[in-house]
Amino acid sequence: MTPFGFLNLRAIGGQLAALVIVSILVLHLIITAIFLAHRLDDSHPQPWHLHSRFAAAAQLLGAAPTSERPRLLADVERAFPQLSFEKLAPASVPATSRAEDRALHHLLHLPTEYRVVRLSTGNDSQRLAVVLPDGEAVAATVPQAMRPGPFWGSPLMNTLMFAVICVTLLGLWAARALARPLSSFAKAAESFSLDGTSAALPERGPEEIRAVAKALNRMRQRITGLIDDRTRMLAAISHDLRTPLTRMRLRTEFIEDDISRGRMQADLDQMLSMLESVLSFLRNDRRLESFTLVDVASTLQLVSDQFSDMGRRVSYVGPDHAMAMGRPDDLRRGVTNLVENAVRFGAEVTISLTLCADSMTIDVADDGPGISDANKASMLEPFVRGDDARNMDDECTGFGLGLSIARAIALAHGGELSLHDRAPQGLVVRMQIPLRAIPSRAQGKRNVA
Repeated sequence: MTPFGFLNLRAIGGQLAALVIVSILVLHLIITAIFLAHRLDDSHPQPWHLHSRFAAAAQLLGAAPTSERPRLLADVERAFPQLSFEKLAPASVPATSRAEDRALHHLLHLPTEYRVVRLSTGNDSQRLAVVLPDGEAVAATVPQAMRPGPFWGSPLMNTLMFAVICVTLLGLWAARALARPLSSFAKAAESFSLDGTSAALPERGPEEIRAVAKALNRMRQRITGLIDDRTRMLAAISHDLRTPLTRMRLRTEFIEDDISRGRMQADLDQMLSMLESVLSFLRNDRRLESFTLVDVASTLQLVSDQFSDMGRRVSYVGPDHAMAMGRPDDLRRGVTNLVENAVRFGAEVTISLTLCADSMTIDVADDGPGISDANKASMLEPFVRGDDARNMDDECTGFGLGLSIARAIALAHGGELSLHDRAPQGLVVRMQIPLRAIPSRAQGKRNVA
């Protein structure tokens, strides 16, 4: 950073420096305005100011020569017209008790050589006379007692209150201005996908934030390019392998031994199926369909009926209809993969649907041997075929991608896929997906139907 980099308002340092300077200026303006609003020479002084003014005027007259007192009294009357000053003859001032004299001295804070006498008392004011040290007297009208206003209404409290409000507002504005790009980074990272639908990071804000946004956008492009290159490479390999596999399959027709010919054709079919499964898994996140209104219950019933038609014992438990926002083909594919795994290792499979206020849960339960707790986490990884307990058939054609594809589909819906034990035996694969808000137009169609 350059020595005068704080002068650059496009950088974070410059914006913080400008914020501090603006805050100081605003505080000074507020303090000045409050001082002017409560200045001491206000034409409407507070009641407690009048006591001090009367005491100061009395001491000024007592210290002045006798010849100067008429002129000073006239000046004091012009300066403090609220007090209604009046010169009295010494004989017209009544005597006071010692206690009263002490109370009045405490009210005006006058020296002991000055005597204070109360002449009359009104509702909110009283007429007081001060006998000067040489015997002359001066009278004035002052408030009944010294009644300062509440602390929250004092100039100091007003100043502090406005200062806190201004600093808080400026701080919130600065925090929001600086945190908004960082929040957009987090949202973009969460919504990042390889299907090209996620928007690029907004390149706005201070220079440092814009530089980070540009770097992240370039990184996203490089990642997408690498995935595209990998997919194209594997597609080319798959295409190139299909040709020799096809030739090998044709040559197997000339094998006279039926058993050897059948085994060779089964191996070739398994190799082709493996290629298709791997390509399907790699391309899964590149072909995401858009969210639409789908009847999840009907989809699960359809999957159950398809496996039942193939002679499998698969049943559905749940509501007859359950409308939600989702990707219909992906949901059907994910549940189908889960049921295929379940019927491979269990004799009876149950598909259940449970709806909550903010999520739906799809359980696929089988009565097979289950999965040990130590292997549950690894079973969700690609190309993991499970432990020996579930690989009962040596001719099993699975490649360890069914659970991985189903988990990828659940994550694409903002949910999660987990494995649980079933009592007394078996496995429960749970796909929990949050419910998205149904658009108003879709809701209208649903109500009409």
